[in-house]
Amino acid sequence: MKATTQKRVLAVIMGGGRGTRLNPLTLERCKPAVPLAGKYRLVDIPISNCLNSDINRMFLLTQFQTQSLHRHVQSTYHFDPFGGGFVDILAAEQTEKGSDWYQGTADAVRRNLVHFRSFPHDLVLVLSGDQLYRMDFREIIDEHLANQADVTIAAIPFPVSKVAGLGLMQVRDDHSIARFVEKPKDPAVIDSLTLSAALEKGLSPCPEKRCLASMGIYVFNRAVLEAALDNTMTDFGKEIIPGLLGQKKLFAHIFEGYWEDIGTVRAFFDANLALAQPHPPFNFFDPTAPIYTHARFLPASKLNKCQIDHVVIGDGSILTDSTLKHCVLGIRARIGEGSVVEDTIVMGSDFYETDAEIAANVVQGRPNLGIGRNCRIFGAIIDKNTRIGEGCVLSARGKADGSYAGGLVIVRDGVLVVAKNAVLPPGTVV
Repeated sequence: MKATTQKRVLAVIMGGGRGTRLNPLTLERCKPAVPLAGKYRLVDIPISNCLNSDINRMFLLTQFQTQSLHRHVQSTYHFDPFGGGFVDILAAEQTEKGSDWYQGTADAVRRNLVHFRSFPHDLVLVLSGDQLYRMDFREIIDEHLANQADVTIAAIPFPVSKVAGLGLMQVRDDHSIARFVEKPKDPAVIDSLTLSAALEKGLSPCPEKRCLASMGIYVFNRAVLEAALDNTMTDFGKEIIPGLLGQKKLFAHIFEGYWEDIGTVRAFFDANLALAQPHPPFNFFDPTAPIYTHARFLPASKLNKCQIDHVVIGDGSILTDSTLKHCVLGIRARIGEGSVVEDTIVMGSDFYETDAEIAANVVQGRPNLGIGRNCRIFGAIIDKNTRIGEGCVLSARGKADGSYAGGLVIVRDGVLVVAKNAVLPPGTVV
C-alpha cells in the first residue's frame, strides 16, 4: 500500500468553527493554530501523521481567524515539485451558490468537493485539526480496502464512565458497524453499545466495560462521499454517518493508543502539562514518526541559577534565577529573577525586544515581554507576547470562572488564562 497511498488518497483536515470552548486562546487565532508542547501548533499533528503515512496531498478547511494559520503552514510545509505534495488552506468563501459560513463538518467538505476533483484520488481521509495522537493512516486504509468498505471510522475503546460527549458505535465482531449514536446520555443506551466479549478479548485488558468512540477520523470512497453529501446535511457525526447505516458498508478501525480531543481549555491545559512528565502519554521523541513544525533557527535556551523540576523548555528562552515546577515553556519565553511558576503553560513570544525597546519600556513604565521579577504564577496559561509586570500574583485557586483584571485575565474550566498580547501592570493580583 505504501507505494500507492500518495496517488490514491486526499486528506481533508477540519479546522473547526469559532473554537468558543477554547476561548480566550482562540480570540486571535483559529483552533489549528493554537501553540502546543512548547514549539508546535495543533495543526502540526494531523499534517505530520499524514506525512509519516506517505500521504502528502492535504486540504485544510477553516474559516475563522486564519492569518496565523496561513503564516505557519506557508512557512513550514514546502514540497519538492516532483512529489506533487501540498497543504492547501481552503477558507470559507463567497460563491454564486452561497455567501455564508460553513454550517458544519459535512457542509465544509461539500463546498470544497469542486477543489478536490482537480486531483486524482480514490479515497478521502477526513481528519480533525484539534486532536493529539499518532496514527499510521496506512493501517486504516489497508483495513478499508480489505473489508471492501464504503466508509471506515477510526474508533477508540473508552470506559463507559468517560464516554460523555462522544459519538459511540455498536460494532459487530467482524468490525462492521451496526449502530451509531451521537453523544448519548441515557445509561441504558450507553450500556447497549458496550463491546462484545469477542472484541474485548482482542484488546488490552480493562476492569470497566468499554464502548467504541468515534475519533472523528473517516475514510470514504470518493463516490460514496460525493453521494452522501448530495443533500443539505451539515454534520458527519450527527447526520451523514447515521444516514449511511444500512445503506452502505461501514466498518470500524479500532485504535489502541493515546488520543486526546483538545477542544476545551481544560483539555488543552492537561494535555500540555502531561508532556512535562518523565514518561508522557504522547511521545514527541519518537524518531520513527516525527512531528514537524516551523524551523525557526533560534539559539539554545539560557538558564541562569534556576531551580527546575519537570519542565519542557522551548528554543530561545531566557530564564533567570527563577523556580519552575511542572511547566511547559514556549519559544522565546522570558522569566525574571525571583519568580516562581508552577503547573503553568507559558507560550513565549513571537519576537525579541531590542535593547532600545527595553530601555523605552522603562521610561514608559511598561513591562518587558515575558514574566517579570518576583512573580508567583500557579495553574495558568500565559498566552503569547504577554507582558507581566514585577510582583504579579496569578492563580486560579478558589477563583470562579469569569473575567478578571479588566478582562486581561480569564478563568475558564478552572484554568487561569492571560490573553495574548495582554499587559499586566506590576503588582497585579488575581
